[in-house]
Amino acid sequence: MRKKRNFRKKPKDNAQGLSVTVFNNNVDGALRILKKKVKESNLFLDLRKNEYYTKPSETKRHKRNLAKLRNKYAVEKEKAENN
Repeated sequence: MRKKRNFRKKPKDNAQGLSVTVFNNNVDGALRILKKKVKESNLFLDLRKNEYYTKPSETKRHKRNLAKLRNKYAVEKEKAENN
């Protein structure tokens, strides 16, 4: 019995960044895989964040406000559980 050949072997290349190989001229499938990789790597979020300069004091203020909001919701959830 012959061994089944694997035609989907990925070529070994040391390319940096995200890359997708196209099999059987299936560009739509490769594009879908690329979009998934971009979404999982948060690439667009990083680009959006670095679109313009934010002062360190602004980032601290933003983080502080988010922490206050999380605490507020945690307190409300705790009150709802106790009642």
